[in-house]
Amino acid sequence: MLWNVVYPPTADYYYEYTECDSTGSRWRVAIPHSPGACDGLPEPVKGTECTFSCRAGQFLEMSAQECTPCAAGSYSLGSGIRFDQWDATPPGFSTSITTFAVVSCSVSDNLPVSTWVPQGSYMESNRDECAVSLIYAVHLKKQGSVTFDYQYPDNNLLFEFFIQNDQCQETDQTGVKKWLKLTNHGEWATHSVSLKSGSNVLYWRTGAVLMGSKVVKPVLLKNVQIEGVAYTSECFPCKPGTYSTEPGSDSCLPCLRDTYSGHGASSCTLCNTTTHYASEGSGECNQRPPCSKKDHFQIHTACDSEGKTQIIYKWIEPKICLEGVSGAVPLPPSGEHKPCPPCNPGFYNNNTAVCSPCQPGTYSDGTKVCKRCPAGTEPVLGYEYKWWNVLPANMKTSCFNVGNSKCDSMNGWEVAGDHIQSGAGGSDNDYLILNIHIPDCCFLQDVNRKSTTVVESWAGNKTRQLYTHIMTKNASVSYTWAFQRTNQAWDVRYKVHDVARIFSVTVSNALDGQSSECRACALSSRPSGSLCVPCPPGHYIDPRSSKCTECPPNTHLVPRTTMGADTCRPCGPGSRSSKEHSLCFSDCQFSHTDGNVTLSFDFGPMGSVGTLMNGPSFTSKGTKYFHQFNISLCGGEERMALCSDNVTDLPTSEGQGEKAEATNAVKTFICQSTIIPASGRGLHTALSSQSINLANTFLGVTVANALEGIQSRPELFSQSARKVPDVNFFYRSLEPTSSCESGRSAVVTLRCRPQMSAQGQLTVPSECPAGTCDGCTFHFLWESSGACPTCTEMDYHQIEGACRGGHQDMLYVWTEPKLCMGGVSLPEKRTLLCENMDFFIRLSASLGALTALLLVVLTCYFWKKNKRLEYKYSRLIMSANKECEMPGADSCAVMEGEENDGDMDDDVVYTKPSLLGKLKAIASKGKGDRYENVQLNSSHPKALVWS
Repeated sequence: MLWNVVYPPTADYYYEYTECDSTGSRWRVAIPHSPGACDGLPEPVKGTECTFSCRAGQFLEMSAQECTPCAAGSYSLGSGIRFDQWDATPPGFSTSITTFAVVSCSVSDNLPVSTWVPQGSYMESNRDECAVSLIYAVHLKKQGSVTFDYQYPDNNLLFEFFIQNDQCQETDQTGVKKWLKLTNHGEWATHSVSLKSGSNVLYWRTGAVLMGSKVVKPVLLKNVQIEGVAYTSECFPCKPGTYSTEPGSDSCLPCLRDTYSGHGASSCTLCNTTTHYASEGSGECNQRPPCSKKDHFQIHTACDSEGKTQIIYKWIEPKICLEGVSGAVPLPPSGEHKPCPPCNPGFYNNNTAVCSPCQPGTYSDGTKVCKRCPAGTEPVLGYEYKWWNVLPANMKTSCFNVGNSKCDSMNGWEVAGDHIQSGAGGSDNDYLILNIHIPDCCFLQDVNRKSTTVVESWAGNKTRQLYTHIMTKNASVSYTWAFQRTNQAWDVRYKVHDVARIFSVTVSNALDGQSSECRACALSSRPSGSLCVPCPPGHYIDPRSSKCTECPPNTHLVPRTTMGADTCRPCGPGSRSSKEHSLCFSDCQFSHTDGNVTLSFDFGPMGSVGTLMNGPSFTSKGTKYFHQFNISLCGGEERMALCSDNVTDLPTSEGQGEKAEATNAVKTFICQSTIIPASGRGLHTALSSQSINLANTFLGVTVANALEGIQSRPELFSQSARKVPDVNFFYRSLEPTSSCESGRSAVVTLRCRPQMSAQGQLTVPSECPAGTCDGCTFHFLWESSGACPTCTEMDYHQIEGACRGGHQDMLYVWTEPKLCMGGVSLPEKRTLLCENMDFFIRLSASLGALTALLLVVLTCYFWKKNKRLEYKYSRLIMSANKECEMPGADSCAVMEGEENDGDMDDDVVYTKPSLLGKLKAIASKGKGDRYENVQLNSSHPKALVWS
């Protein structure tokens, strides 16, 4: 911190300003060094305005209250302060650890890794999952700014810079200002933010997201400069190893190599270079050690005029060792001259020592002269580097060190005949860089974008191996190999003989490349034309006619092949091809036939992209994170799933805002992002990072459990008891990984759930919460009403209503349980005319009931009447026997043969009443007529009658 004080020559007191009042004024007062010694002090005088400050290179002399230039050997920033020396943490800086993890964030293996560590010329961040903040508080008298340089090469580390006021409230900052952009390896980026007057607390916060054992590269910070502070009342002396020769300097310059300087120097002193040396910016001279094997390296010379090369040895520059002293190792002699390796394919030396590229339209294997391709063929363009006599023109090499400039002029890599290997460098922690630039790729144009993405990394000892990377973007691109022996800064070389070797580099399909062979091409459609023409997208070359022919419908063109109809591969079941035949996709329509039943599906209502966030999961230190999956179910390139990084993937230019496309965004069928919740790291918003592609090829849709070697696993999910089969979408990624040599694959199972919404719900297997059980095949279950088949006439039935008032209703209802969605709708209720049969039915029923009742009554009546007649007849017989002395009952019977005798004197005549008579009799029962008349006929004059 800077103190607003100055000590006069008397040293009995010093001057200081009072606090500013509401009018912006202040007073200069004298403060004694000894408390209570107030005699002889100058009277207070009115001071300068509170916003007053001197220019850079000046300080405020308090006695006269005037700006005075700094003397040689010192500097000032006027109203600013600068921190460029990091041998120790400067005063005013502090670190704070936000512990949300389970494991301690303070110490790991007895090393304080969870903190910012000073490394001389820069500060180095932590590499673990702990959220560690480097904090500096400053009070500005006026509006100002903060500027700093940083390196941020690894997106596995989160790096943010934000500002709080004295009430711990974060000032408004957009994501472009808060989250810092990634940098290329070894490149320093500058970041600047405006500051408001008053208290400002600056935070540089880092924290990794480690899903495995991958080593994270730290953030480096240097040259922190703050403008807008109060005046400076003194100049700062130059630190050792720097100097300033002119008065009024605002900075100090580093001493050159083999020179040194002390504290507050105005010039540098030369070392005795015979016995001592000094690195750039040294504060002292060091004694030269005896030369050893670690002080030299070998290189291959370029081909001479005789086509010969040899191995020679050179001292590592700058040379700091001594030859010819006790224990010194001499430089090895040069090797024998050997024939130079041949030219790379596409080049020819023309009997000279220099390999030159073949002219456009010609080819060569590197050993023969360049020839023109035959008619009807074209050269296969690309880069094929397998001989390393000189560095190719589109490759460059460099060396850099974040802490010094020892190797700035050195080659990072050296050619070695059949390979190229890392150079010696100046320190063991140097970055040795090899870069290849591909200006035009893939015969298509795209917007050139600048971004840095770590494609692959290796650590430890590795044997010779083959690595392939597929370029998926049609743009100008550069690939960089960066080799670092160790990240520790040592003064002594311990690992100088650790090397990395590259034996061959092949880049295919590059427009400005060279050719080692020719291939058949499509000819011009003009009758006399024999020139090759490029085929439009989705066309292949017919070998019989040498013409461009469009691929058949629902086929896609195999990448990087255009010859023959076989290059057009049919799309999988339930899919169709894009207009350019570049990919296959589902149009959300699918049909399945089982026996005589056909089910038709329309998955459009489910939406173009489904999102699933599963978890939470926890890293080894307890950091909570989620995996978010975005799945494109239907549609082509315009409806792909998008995963982007909202932290390290910022717009490529300021001012573009949200309209700028993210440089590292993943746009594909299925992608995955790692989400860190705001509550998990003390953040204000959730972070999305580490977006990866899980599937960029759609294989097809089917109800089967296997397609093209990819197996769905229905046993991972709860079984469905419904009659509608599950529908499986199969995907694959063409990008191999270290754990999945054939690339990743995915199966999305759609299941009919009528009770759910059309968007439904995405889940992963409970046994595999990360979505995959083997790391290569991902399984998803999407339950939705949109996964049900479309409704047809077979899914509802008719109900006939009763005929009322001559009208009858016809109703239609769904067959339960309803297992369909959309499709046909239920027909409207119909009303039909009908005959009203209610009256006749009621009349017939009434007559039938009355008739039945009458028959029952008559039956009962005649049964009772019959009983009475039997009784009367018995009484009659008994009376006749008494009065006429008639024989007994057994002698009164009519004997056989007597029924026709005419001498029968008396007859008993019974006249059966008619139905009408019976009714009259029933009606007359109430009048006392209770008996029927029975007439007894007799031959005697007087008849006997009972009534």
